[in-house]
Amino acid sequence: DNGVYLPHSTPLPSFQNVYDHCHYQGYVEGTLDSVVAVSTCSGLRGLVTIENITYGIEPMDSSSGSKHILYRLDNVKKEPTVCGVTGADHGRERTEENHHPSMTQLLRRKRAVLHQTRYVELFIVVDKEKVGTGSSEIFLLFFPPQMYIMLNIRIVLVGLEIWKYENIISTDGGAGDVLANFVQWREKNLVLRRRHDSAQFVLKKGFGGTAGMAYVGTVCSKSHAGGINVFGRISIQMFASIMAHELGHNLGMNHDDERVCHCGASSCIMSSGASGSRNFSSCSAEDFEKLTLNKGGSCLLNIPRPDETYSIPYCGNRLVDAGEECDCGSPKECESDPCCEPGTCRLRSGAECAYGDCCKNCQLLPAGTECRASNNECDLPEYCNGTSQFCQPDFTVQNGHPCHDEEAYCYNGVCQYYDAQCQDIFGSKAKAAPNICFAEVNSKGDRFGNCGFHGHDYKKCSSWNAMCGKLQCENVKTMPVFGIKPAIIQTPISHTTTCWGVDFQLGSDVPDPGMVNEGTKCDTGKICRHFQCVSASVLNYDCDVQRQCHGHGVCNNNRNCHCDAGWAPPHCDTKGYGGSLDSGPPYNGKYSQFAAFFVEGKDSLGKEFCGGFYVVLPPEKALGQRSTWQDDVSACSEDLCVNGGVGTWRPGPGSTIPAKGTERGCQAFPTDSQKMKTGSQIQGISWERTCAVPVWRR
Repeated sequence: DNGVYLPHSTPLPSFQNVYDHCHYQGYVEGTLDSVVAVSTCSGLRGLVTIENITYGIEPMDSSSGSKHILYRLDNVKKEPTVCGVTGADHGRERTEENHHPSMTQLLRRKRAVLHQTRYVELFIVVDKEKVGTGSSEIFLLFFPPQMYIMLNIRIVLVGLEIWKYENIISTDGGAGDVLANFVQWREKNLVLRRRHDSAQFVLKKGFGGTAGMAYVGTVCSKSHAGGINVFGRISIQMFASIMAHELGHNLGMNHDDERVCHCGASSCIMSSGASGSRNFSSCSAEDFEKLTLNKGGSCLLNIPRPDETYSIPYCGNRLVDAGEECDCGSPKECESDPCCEPGTCRLRSGAECAYGDCCKNCQLLPAGTECRASNNECDLPEYCNGTSQFCQPDFTVQNGHPCHDEEAYCYNGVCQYYDAQCQDIFGSKAKAAPNICFAEVNSKGDRFGNCGFHGHDYKKCSSWNAMCGKLQCENVKTMPVFGIKPAIIQTPISHTTTCWGVDFQLGSDVPDPGMVNEGTKCDTGKICRHFQCVSASVLNYDCDVQRQCHGHGVCNNNRNCHCDAGWAPPHCDTKGYGGSLDSGPPYNGKYSQFAAFFVEGKDSLGKEFCGGFYVVLPPEKALGQRSTWQDDVSACSEDLCVNGGVGTWRPGPGSTIPAKGTERGCQAFPTDSQKMKTGSQIQGISWERTCAVPVWRR
C-alpha cells in the first residue's frame, strides 16, 4: 500500500527496496552535539552540523556523480517564501544571537522537560508534478527526523506514496483548498490503509510565496493530522526545514514571531519565514510540552511496529526493530534503563517489558489498569489488557452522537458547540453571540469575517453558511487566554449587542483557530464542514443505542458498544464492568488470575460437542463462594460454547486458587472421571446445566 499510485487508486508494490540501506544518520566522531544525515542513493547528499553551523553536500548538476559541492547553508540564496515576517523581525533575531544559550544547554533543558521519548509515525505523499522533476529527491526526506532529536521526538517514516501517473486529489485553488482536499482524502482513504500519526503532502505547485500549510495541534487526529509542503526551486535541505516546520504545527507548535524565543541560531525552524533553520526554539519546546500536558498527542507514546517502519535496523537506534525486545539506545543512554540490555536489545533478567503505557518498573500492569482516561463526554477510557505493554488504541464516541444535552454532536472525540469554543478563547463567562452577528460579520468576506479562501482571496459567507465562518462571541469579560495575542474584532450590532471575534495572525500556513470548529452544530440536523453548514448525515452516524447497546452504553468510532459501568460488552445486556471489546477489560480489582473451562454437551440442534473457553465471572460468583448460577450457566453453555464466545475470569474477594500441582495444561481435555454432572458442585458453585472442569492458569 506504499509507493506508486496508478489511476483509479490502484497501488503498485512498494519500492521500499529500490534504494535499500542508503540512508545514514549519526554524528561526527569526537564532536559534541554534531549531527550527520546523508544519503548515498544517487551520489552523496546530506547535512553535517558542527557547532551550530550546518553544511550541505550534494552532486554537481553536471557531474556524473563523482564531483560534489560542499557549502554552508547560511550562504545559500533562498526563495522569498515568507509568512508575514518583516525585516525588523530578522534584525531582532540577529541582535539576540550573542545572548543565546549554547546548543548543549538547550538540549539539556529540553530533554529535562520532555524526558519521555515520543514517536511520530509519518506518512509522506508526493504529487505527480513533483515526481516528474526527479523522484530520487523524495528519498532524502529523512532530514526532518534529525531536527527533532533535540526535542526527544523520533520521526519514523511508515509510508511513502508517490502519485506517478495522476494526482488522486485536486490541487487547484489556494493552499487552504489543497490542504482541505488532502486531509479529506487522508481520512477516507489513507487512515484506513496504514496506521500513522501525521501525513504530509509534497507538491511542486507554489501558492504565491506560501511554503506550506498545516493544522495546529492535530497530530493523532483522524481528520486533520496533515499538512502540505511546497518543494519548488529550493534545496533539499531548505525543504527539509519546511517539512519540519509544517509537521511542527501538527505537534502544537506556533510561530516564534512576536515571542521571546531562543534556539542558538539567527533564526529557528518555527519562524514564519522559511529560513532553512535546523534548530527548534525554546518556544517550540514549550508549545509541544503544552500539547502533551493537555492530553494531546496520545498516539505518540506508541513505539512503531518493526514491520511498518522504513529505517535501517540496528540495535541502538532507539527503535524496536524486528527480532528486538527493546532498544534503549547507546550504551550511555542505556545506563538509566533498568529493563533493557544495551548491545543485545533484550530484556534484562526478570523484566517483562521495557516501555509502554502498560509497563511500570519493567513489569506489565494488571489487566484493567486505566492507561488513558476520558477527557470529555465524547472521549472514552482505555485499559491495559494484562498481556501487552501498550495501551489499547485511542477510541472515541462515534461521530454524530448527541452531546451537551443533545444540543451538539460528538466530532473526533470532542463535543463541539459555540459556547465551548468561545470559552476556550475568551474565558468561562463568554458565550456564542446571536446569529445576526455571524450573518453580519461573515458576509463581508474580509480578514475579520469570511468562510475561508477562494484562491488567494477571502470568501464571503452565504446566509446559510454564515454560522460556519468566523466565530462570534458575546459577554466577553477577559482577553483571550491563548499564549499568542490575536487581533480583537468588535462589531457593534445594536446598543445592547457587540459581536466579538479574533484573528490570530498565525501566518498563511496555519488555519485560523478563530474560525468555527469543524463538527459544530450550525442548525437542526446540520454541522459545519469546510466552512459550509451541511447535513449531519455526512458523519454516517448509525448507532441505535437502545437496540445495539440496550440503552446501557454508546457506540465508539469502531461502531462497537462501549458499555456503562455495571454492564458487559459486547451488547451491554448482561452485568459486567463496562468498557468495550476495543478498550480492554475495565475491571481493576486485586485479582488478575485467569481460568479456563472445558465443556462437553449438546448444541441447540442436539449435536454433541466439546470445547474449551475462558469465561468472565463477576466477583460475587467467583470460585470459593457458593452461588446458584441458573441464568448465567445457560448463557455460558449456549453463548460461549455453541457460538464460540471468549472471555476471561477474575476471581473476587475470598476466592482461592488451586495449588500449583493441581494446575492443568490448557490443551488437556478432562477425562470421564473429571467431568462434572449437571447440578454438581465444584469449589462451592452449583452448575445447573453444563459439564465443565476448570483448567487453571496463573
